[in-house]
Amino acid sequence: MTTGAGDDEHEPELYDSLGGQVALVTGANRGIGAEVARRLRDLGATVYAGTRSMSNDVPEGTERVLLDVTQEGDVEAAVDGIFEEVGRLDVLVNNAGVIGPDGDIVAAPTAELDRTLAVNLRGPMLLCKHAVPLLLQHDGGRVVNVSSGMGVIGDGQSGGTSAYRISKTGLNGLTAYLEGEYGDDGLIANSVCPGWVRTELGGEDAPRSVEEGAETPVWLCRFRPGAPSGKFWREKRVIDW
Repeated sequence: MTTGAGDDEHEPELYDSLGGQVALVTGANRGIGAEVARRLRDLGATVYAGTRSMSNDVPEGTERVLLDVTQEGDVEAAVDGIFEEVGRLDVLVNNAGVIGPDGDIVAAPTAELDRTLAVNLRGPMLLCKHAVPLLLQHDGGRVVNVSSGMGVIGDGQSGGTSAYRISKTGLNGLTAYLEGEYGDDGLIANSVCPGWVRTELGGEDAPRSVEEGAETPVWLCRFRPGAPSGKFWREKRVIDW
């Protein structure tokens, strides 16, 4: 059953401005990540836009940071660099992702399975490993994990893209873990399904625009301390997972 945000504990209180706050967005050189970075910038945040190559474009007014989420050295250097430059981190958006091999688990090449899990699940875990101490310095630090309805355990899991589905199920598990482990310390962690979006990953036939796909992730970034945590959201509504 799908429930509205107002039916789940309470209507979230939102920041109207993120002035003075700092955000790190992975995969921010294109698609949903770039749009999220752009909107957080417009809300007044200092935005670090993670990208695997320093030659990639990032939204104007954001800080480009080299960040291949599969490389722990990049992750550690990015987080340490943010701390050295601005001394805080308020929002982490784990957006970087790959679709992985199309076939079922039997047909999928092992190297591609490993790559998908490394980007979509191990990467966000590494980001949390290094960023959570910074996020906990201020009450209400947020982690927003960009997941997918394809990772919902209650739905049928046939149709190929095995590593992608499994990685997103695991990403939702990371969200639940962060809430269980750090929720009492003030951390707010949520997963979000942006829907099927016209990006390099989603393809040209997807029905949703990048702007529509970014709306709920950005909304979650605006949560104030005490807002719902440990949930899975689509179109600003809690969904089962």
